[in-house]
Amino acid sequence: MARRHHISLMLVIGVMIFMGVTYLMSSSKPSDRNPMLMPDKSPSKPWSKGGGQTDITVPDRVLAGGAIAPKLENATAKAELGRASWKLLHTMMARFPEKPTDDDRLALETYMGLFARLYPCGECASHFQKLLKKYPPQTSSRNNAAGWACFVHNEVNKRLEKEEFNCEKIGDFYDCGCGDDKKKGEKGADKEEGGAAVSLEKEGGLMRGG
Repeated sequence: MARRHHISLMLVIGVMIFMGVTYLMSSSKPSDRNPMLMPDKSPSKPWSKGGGQTDITVPDRVLAGGAIAPKLENATAKAELGRASWKLLHTMMARFPEKPTDDDRLALETYMGLFARLYPCGECASHFQKLLKKYPPQTSSRNNAAGWACFVHNEVNKRLEKEEFNCEKIGDFYDCGCGDDKKKGEKGADKEEGGAAVSLEKEGGLMRGG
């Protein structure tokens, strides 16, 4: 009997401890349970995770910090990386919405800031960060985004003493992969979907940002 009484007492104590811990965890604030959820008081850009989840923020120091990668010594690897990166950026701009939402524009601006920091060639990244500061991304439309990308590409070409692009024909050089759109037979598909026609329109002062 004494042994059964002892076991029953231990079970009761165990249940009470479990209930007490559960109550404390349910009554504490999210930030008390997870320090990663503590609000960041530093200046930042809002960034929604979507799906009704809590918004997170990207502190300005993350976007404005220096290049992360070291210098890339291999000239061949550097050239291949540059060609692939410009292909990505020009195709991205050609597929950007003609009438982007505020979230679309913020996504592109944030991406370019992070792209510049994380670019695998540290020296190239530093130069590109200076370009972004002087000529911020233009995101009010697909045409402006594509024109801006061609403009900064030519700025890089000038520094490297390479031939400049005719930005009105940038879509002919960088295929946006819009073949399916063209097959639909829609008039103006190249301009509306492919982004083949690009002009350097000023958007609040494209040549100096704004």
